[in-house]
Amino acid sequence: MTLSLFAASLWFVLAAVLASIPSNDQHWRRAYFLIAIGIPIVGWVAYQNGPWIALIILGAGCSFLRWPVYYLWQWFKRNVTQRT
Repeated sequence: MTLSLFAASLWFVLAAVLASIPSNDQHWRRAYFLIAIGIPIVGWVAYQNGPWIALIILGAGCSFLRWPVYYLWQWFKRNVTQRT
């Protein structure tokens, strides 16, 4: 296992632990933190292991952060598709 995959595994453990702790803001600050850490890790995984493995890691990360991805998709549909 490469160091980047180990870092991605630690990211998943951290995401699971942070999700289990109660929060007043419905975990949004933690989601921003996980996104800020996760994007460079996905880039690192792509560099060391290739784009297909990075896409698998990205998909797994999106399953952990499903609400930020959902709201990003809603924003995209609302703002980008109206202009075309």
